[in-house]
Amino acid sequence: MFDILVVEDDKNLNRMICTKLQQAQYHVFPAFDGLEALDIMDREHIDLVISDVMMPKMDGLELASALRGAKMTLPILMITAKGQMEDMEKGFRAGTDDYMVKPIQLRELLLRVEALLRRAKLMSEKQLQIKGTVLDYASLTVSTGGHSESLPPKEFYLLFKLLNRPGIIFTRQELLDEIWGMDKDTDSRNVDAHIKKLRHRFADNPDFSIETVRGLGYKAVFKEIDS
Repeated sequence: MFDILVVEDDKNLNRMICTKLQQAQYHVFPAFDGLEALDIMDREHIDLVISDVMMPKMDGLELASALRGAKMTLPILMITAKGQMEDMEKGFRAGTDDYMVKPIQLRELLLRVEALLRRAKLMSEKQLQIKGTVLDYASLTVSTGGHSESLPPKEFYLLFKLLNRPGIIFTRQELLDEIWGMDKDTDSRNVDAHIKKLRHRFADNPDFSIETVRGLGYKAVFKEIDS
């Protein structure tokens, strides 16, 4: 069971979010400002933080900065009443992984939490080796035959996701939700464009290829060595 910390000074909203998460079988800790959240994290293991921005004592941006300053890599989902782009930029610069604007839909919140936790699980695995190819999550690099190449983040996350479950077909929407964090400004064409870039980049890779499954999505396959 995942442990989630809900940091929201509106008691009714805090209770609603906690109840919804508990119904989805998450273990939940409520907090009402950033300082209380840090105190809880000193005592409890937390897998993900959901935090409001505007709070007394320590706001959500200060909380995110404190967590990232302490080298904590757990996902942070920020909730705020502000919708301006500059406020979103401040949140992402502070270390936020995803962002929702009030009034929030609790069903959408659950979907975002699921996507963030899946992404965090991939990050915790750090490295993935497919025959002679090694993917390093910390450095976003792919190494094959003594050659190492750094990838843009979205390309790396997409490749890691496919290679982590070879032969499994992922729909465009599944990949979009997980890699792009349900960003409303993106669509399935982003997945197609990134797949095209990966195919071009790794066209000569001896260990794997990415295949299109018509009408369904994409999958990674391991290449067989010719005898």
